[in-house]
Amino acid sequence: MLTSQVAQKFQEIFAGNGALLVRSPGRVNLIGEHTDYNNGFVLPAAVDKAIYLAIERRPDDEIQLFAMDLGQSYRAPIRPPLTPSALHWPNYILGVIEQLQGMGFTIGGFNCVFAGDIPLGAGMSSSAALENAVIFALNRIFGLGLDPMTMVRLSQKAENEFVGLQCGIMDMFASMFGRKDQVIRLDCQSLEYTYFPFKAPGLRILLLDTQVEHSLASSEYNGRKVGAAASSGGKEPARRDVGDVGGACRAGG
Repeated sequence: MLTSQVAQKFQEIFAGNGALLVRSPGRVNLIGEHTDYNNGFVLPAAVDKAIYLAIERRPDDEIQLFAMDLGQSYRAPIRPPLTPSALHWPNYILGVIEQLQGMGFTIGGFNCVFAGDIPLGAGMSSSAALENAVIFALNRIFGLGLDPMTMVRLSQKAENEFVGLQCGIMDMFASMFGRKDQVIRLDCQSLEYTYFPFKAPGLRILLLDTQVEHSLASSEYNGRKVGAAASSGGKEPARRDVGDVGGACRAGG
């Protein structure tokens, strides 16, 4: 399993035996594409593919990271202000650190190794899973006392502000709050959510890996959000105007 492989690699690189191990799943979405950043409804679910991370505190203010899938290392002090890395992948981790520092938390150095079986660039939210894994781990090893909803919001802000992708909150939410054999009806405006069972004999969600990769930060994704904001006069989309219609239809059905 990847958990043991990540733990073994961590021990090989850092000779540490007390690393915290974290698993953070990817997600699929059954209903509601591009509606999360327009304050709409979505129906995501966590999947059995995930990011696996091993982490341990250091006695200084330096981070040493190793991405197993890429075979790449990154090492830097984490004194603010943080600078984005040309490697790109460390930015998902640096963005989380920046958000925590912005809240007034003192984040010390740490060693970290991670890997995953979420196909990269396949739209299954490997970046959100990594951000969630990092903030969950830092919350534990530094005793920050953050609740899951706060961690989800900070993961989203890390991607919005440091990575540069103006995504909604669905990916992070589904990864953090997902449950086995359940889908989540999430209201992306109020963040109210309800679990529904999704398990029936002979019924499965089938994902096809087309081997087509994409990078949302450099795609038309940000442009779509800008267009959505422009169409509403720069204000938050008035999703409630149509949401009430849906409620009326359900009541009258």
